[in-house]
Amino acid sequence: MIYLDNAATTRPDKDAVEAALPYLQDKYFNPSALYGGGVLVQGELRRAREFLLSQVADKTRFELYFTSCGSEADNTAIFSAARRGNAVTTAGEHAAVFQSFTELKQRNVEPRFAPLRSDGRVDTEALFSLVDDKTTLVSVVHVNNETGAVNDIASIAKAVKSKNPRCLFLSDGVQAFGKLPFRLTPDIDFYAVSAHKIGGAKGTGALIRRKGVPLSPHIFGGGQEGGMRSGTENVFGILCFEAAAKKKFSTLEGDYARLKEYREQLFSALEKDIFMRISPEDGTPYILTVAAKNLRGEILQRLLEERGVLVGTGSACSSKHPISRVITACGVGKEYLNGVLRFSFSPATTQEEVQTAAQAANSAAHELIARTARS
Repeated sequence: MIYLDNAATTRPDKDAVEAALPYLQDKYFNPSALYGGGVLVQGELRRAREFLLSQVADKTRFELYFTSCGSEADNTAIFSAARRGNAVTTAGEHAAVFQSFTELKQRNVEPRFAPLRSDGRVDTEALFSLVDDKTTLVSVVHVNNETGAVNDIASIAKAVKSKNPRCLFLSDGVQAFGKLPFRLTPDIDFYAVSAHKIGGAKGTGALIRRKGVPLSPHIFGGGQEGGMRSGTENVFGILCFEAAAKKKFSTLEGDYARLKEYREQLFSALEKDIFMRISPEDGTPYILTVAAKNLRGEILQRLLEERGVLVGTGSACSSKHPISRVITACGVGKEYLNGVLRFSFSPATTQEEVQTAAQAANSAAHELIARTARS
C-alpha cells in the first residue's frame, strides 16, 4: 500500500518510538515525583523542550508548553488572547482555529475572516483592512493544510503590529514545523505545533509563546507546564516527539528539495484534461492538491485505494463535509469542488510511489468517467 495522506498523519518513526519506549515501559515515573526516577524524567522533558524550541526560536525570547495536540495549542492561545473587541483570521484556517473563532461570537468577541487568494494564501490587504484599534488577536496559518500554500507570517505579523502594536499574533504551524526552514520573529506571539505530522506519536503537541505575552491556562490541577497546562505529562509522547524532530530537522533541506521534485513529477504525470492544480508551485513540497472536473473526490479516493494508493480529499478533520470550505474560499469552480484530491508526502515517500500514484489517479478517473457515461 502506498500512503500519500501524510498531511492527515504520518507513520510513527520506528527509531523515534524505540528511543522513547523505555519511558513507557521502564522509566515510567511521574515527572513531578521527587525521588530519583521522577527527577530523571523531569530532566529528560527539560531537554526535549529546549531542543524542540531551539529548532525554530530563540530561547531567550520564546518558551514552549507541551499540549495534547496542535488543536489544543491553538485553542489555548485563541481563548487567552481574544477576550474583547474583535479578532481577525483567514477563511483558510484549520478547523481548530476556524471553529474557535466562530465560538468567539458566544463570548462577545467579534470574529472577522479575511478572504483567500486562489492558491489558499490569505489576501493580505483584505486582512490588514480588518485590523483596527480594537483587534486583540490575529491568527494566520503558516501552511494551508488543504492547498499547501505558505503564508509569509513574519511579514504579516510585522504589518499587523505596525497597525496595532497591542494586538497579539498567532500562527498554526502544524504543517510547517520540521518541514520548512524558518525562525520565529519577535512579532509572532504564539505558534502551534504537533508531533504526529513529523513521525511522532499522536497525542502530543506544543504551544510556543513569546515571553511576557499573557496566557491563561485552560486545564487546571497540578500546575504542570509552569502552571499553564496541568496534568501529568505524556513523557513517552514528548520524548518520541523530540526523537522524531531530531531526525526530521537533520534532513529538512534535503527532504524539501527532493519532495519538491516528486511533487512536480506527480503533477506532470496527471492528465491535464481531467485534473486541475490547486496547490501553488511555491507552496510546501509536502502537499499537492488537485481537482478532477465533474467527478467526486470520495469515489476517486476509494478507487485509488482499490489500486493500492491512499490519498486524502482535504482536511481529515473536516472529512464529514462533502465540499471543503477552504477550497470553496479559494474560488474553485463548481465543476471542480466535488473532485478534490490531496496527495501529501513524507521523507519516506519514493519516486516510484509518486509515479505509481499518478498512474492510479489517471486510471481511477477514467474508470469513473466511464461509469458516469454508462449511467
